[in-house]
Amino acid sequence: MRLIVAMTGATGSILGIRLLEEMKDAQIETHLVMSEWAEKTLRVETSYHPDDVKKLASYVYAPNNQAARISSGSYRVDGMVILPCSMKTLAEIRMGFANSLIPRAADVILKERKKLVILPRELPLNSIHLENMLSLSNAGAVILPPMLTFYNKPSSLDDAINHVVARTMDQFEIENELTNRWLSHK
Repeated sequence: MRLIVAMTGATGSILGIRLLEEMKDAQIETHLVMSEWAEKTLRVETSYHPDDVKKLASYVYAPNNQAARISSGSYRVDGMVILPCSMKTLAEIRMGFANSLIPRAADVILKERKKLVILPRELPLNSIHLENMLSLSNAGAVILPPMLTFYNKPSSLDDAINHVVARTMDQFEIENELTNRWLSHK
């Protein structure tokens, strides 16, 4: 499996890091793009250095490299995950404004009818955010907000992070045991 992983400047850098760690463990080929603001947010939110995060990926691209192989539909990938996804990036993708590699790669994923999973990070959401999400959902994207869940009985922030990453991996049918699954109670 070959996946594009994009990280933007929205809060939640650890989600992208954890996904890359799990993908590496699962031997998934990853193509990473980190926006300039993703790198800055990463430094504020975590103890990771951007170079350490880049080492988790199979391939890394500069955010303005419009000539990158992932900017073409002729380069075959199985899908793309954007986490965290800023409202700026969400709007760029919705409008087809591919002024940098992340929205261009997302545009290619949508036009090629591949799976695009977007984990938007904003709180609260306004009507413009919601309309952008609805439009992208209608275009075929999966909108997967990193919501807290309680049925898995999280006891730490790590449990909550792992649950979001597990659900993201589930979108691509990548086996994982990061979280407690729903068990119906009779």
